[in-house]
Amino acid sequence: MSYTPTEWRTVEPFTQKASEQAQAHPERRDLFLCHAWDDREGSAKELYSHLKSNGASVWFSEVDLPLGSLMIREIDKGLRNSRVGIVLVTPALLKSIEAQGVAEKELAVLLSTRRVIPVLHEVSFNDLNDVSPMLASHAGLSTKESSLDSVAAKVAAAAAALAA
Repeated sequence: MSYTPTEWRTVEPFTQKASEQAQAHPERRDLFLCHAWDDREGSAKELYSHLKSNGASVWFSEVDLPLGSLMIREIDKGLRNSRVGIVLVTPALLKSIEAQGVAEKELAVLLSTRRVIPVLHEVSFNDLNDVSPMLASHAGLSTKESSLDSVAAKVAAAAAALAA
C-alpha cells in the first residue's frame, strides 16, 4: 500500500496509537464507522465492505445493532469498544450534524477521544469546516482524487498494524 506524504502524516499517528490500544485491549474492533443515516445503504455500506475486505474489523450500525436493542446504548458500546473512529463525511452527514442527529452525538464522542479520521466523500474540507471546524482540524482522507475503495484500503492497511 502506498501513501502520499500527506496521507501518511494522517494515518501514521493513528497506527501507533491503535497498535498500543490493540496490545492493551485485544477484544476491541479496529474501527468504528460513523455515518449519516441516509448513507447507510449507500456510501457507508460500500466503505464498510471495502474496509472488511481489506482485513479491518469494523463496528457498523447496519450490522451490529441487534433487532429490538436500544440503539443509543449499542452505539455507546461500539464507540467504547473501537480503537479508532472513521467519520464518513458526506452531504448527508453535514446535514445530520447541523440537525444534531445521532451522527452528531457519535462525532462529539469521537472528537473527545482524539482518535478520529475523517473520510470525505463528495464534500470538501471547506464544506466540512463550515459545519464542524473541530472535525475539519483533523487530518483526513478524501475520495476527491481516489476511489472510496482506495481510501478504505489505506485506512485498513493502517489498521492492519493494530494486531502487530
